Amino acid sequence: MDRSERPKREARFWRKKPVLLTGSAGFLGSWLAKALVARGARVIGLDIAKTDTSKLFRGLDKEIIRIKGDVGDFELVTELVKKYKPRVIFHLAAQAIVADAVAEPLRTFTSNIQGTWNILEVCRDKKYIDAVIMASSDKAYGIHKDLPYKEDAPLKGSFPYDVSKSCADLLAYTYFNTYKVPVSVTRCGNIFGPGDLHLSRIVPDIMRSIVKNKKFLIRSNGKFTRDYVFVADIVIGYILLAEKLKKLRLAGEAFNFSYEKPLSVLELVRKIYKVTRTKSNYKILDQAQYEIKHQYLSSKKARKILGWKPQYDIDKALQSTFDWYKEYFKL
Repeated sequence: MDRSERPKREARFWRKKPVLLTGSAGFLGSWLAKALVARGARVIGLDIAKTDTSKLFRGLDKEIIRIKGDVGDFELVTELVKKYKPRVIFHLAAQAIVADAVAEPLRTFTSNIQGTWNILEVCRDKKYIDAVIMASSDKAYGIHKDLPYKEDAPLKGSFPYDVSKSCADLLAYTYFNTYKVPVSVTRCGNIFGPGDLHLSRIVPDIMRSIVKNKKFLIRSNGKFTRDYVFVADIVIGYILLAEKLKKLRLAGEAFNFSYEKPLSVLELVRKIYKVTRTKSNYKILDQAQYEIKHQYLSSKKARKILGWKPQYDIDKALQSTFDWYKEYFKL
């Protein structure tokens, strides 16, 4: 498609369309909310936080309908869907930190599993809903010897966060196969970019260490392998999937999004020091527990069916991310 045509087609698809976005105040949620508003959608954002927690997009609160509440509240979710009649639902709300999931498994299961079945159950008899895009994770696959993971790999999480995502994925399949809910699942690598304030994650953590001139502590042995994907590329993937789900009959399908260029922790750390033109200053603790050692994805399906491909060079994306954190941590 000619690039000049795409914005017009996007605008026609999204113009004044009611969209329910759970987790709208979070890192990925705020990026997706901004992109949907720019395309003319009427965004209803549900989050336990009242405003954009990343403080990334000033004025976004005035451009969407903010609802403070928990996706685990079935009556609230039912009321919102009944009132606003969304044509598209993006379900991003979740407890997303592996260490927190280990410390508080019940809260994680409530948020990630019960929150998912609430959304799916409410959608079960709503014929006006065209697409439900559910954010899963590469962790849903669990531990496999064959890499990269493809979408048909078994879901066999072992640890609390991983299991919560495996279960949520299976719920999506159940509601599609049994009730024909138009749901599709996304599985991404480690998402990074401006606005992520989960400082236990590796990219925000090392950015903070560099800005504050402190030693960066690597919890693992530095050899764990992961995908790292810029948030703006993930937003493009979500939007493409929502636009094409009904037309291409993609309900019941899962899609991986990755750069297909996995990095070890040490490779990423050294790349960030190089990109930011700062002297390496890290220490390997080798204390990581309950984490998968090697995990990365094939995104061939998304590239072939959705026409998705990364728009951002990882070095330039890391540089722009560092520029944001440099300003944020100096405030």
